Amino acid sequence: MSLLDVTNLEVHYGKINALKGVSLHVEEGQLVALIGANGAGKTTLLNTISGVVPGSAGEITFQGEEIFNEHPHLITRMGIAHVPEGRKIFSELSVEENLEIGAFIQRDRERITELIERNYELFPRLAERRRQEGGSLSGGEQQMLAIARGLMSDPKLLLLDEPSLGLAPILVERIFELVTEINKRGVSVLLVEQNANVALQTASHGYVLETGTITLDDDAAVLLTNEEVRKAYLGIA
Repeated sequence: MSLLDVTNLEVHYGKINALKGVSLHVEEGQLVALIGANGAGKTTLLNTISGVVPGSAGEITFQGEEIFNEHPHLITRMGIAHVPEGRKIFSELSVEENLEIGAFIQRDRERITELIERNYELFPRLAERRRQEGGSLSGGEQQMLAIARGLMSDPKLLLLDEPSLGLAPILVERIFELVTEINKRGVSVLLVEQNANVALQTASHGYVLETGTITLDDDAAVLLTNEEVRKAYLGIA
């Protein structure tokens, strides 16, 4: 069953056409990778899905309901969580306070506690540092916190923007292990990532976005062997 459908999406920043008729789909339970160079429009696409950036034309439906240009908090309530590029945690608040902020749509205190404990089980490093200020964490720990905060809304779909950004290779590997585990636990994932190799190895399906246009759309394993992708994004001639 199709969970998210983006159809002929157009986005403009003034006279600049940032997205030009983009269409993509995420099936229920799927982990989809969106790769492309800097400035291709990847972050704009996630921001438009989550309601942060207005679209100019097109359709976005989630579980069959139209969410095009809906308010971000309503999109979150419907079941989409967005973990933005650059983590954007609250550095002066503790790990646990950051998680509680992520639960703003939850009304039941017992449910919030249950979600916090679920995240501590998934991210034991955060449990060890629950009283520490977010800004005192390492880059990898801050990324874990950003993802965990997104999971506090108990989403059906997680939008992940550049989770490997600025991390050492060993931490990138750990973050992607966690993304795979989150997906196995029933959360669908739309992953934007410049590290095309690890993204396509992790995902089941992939899209290539170039200057606001989807140029390739295939199984991730097929894209890994595609000559254009290998030359442009994997550094293999």
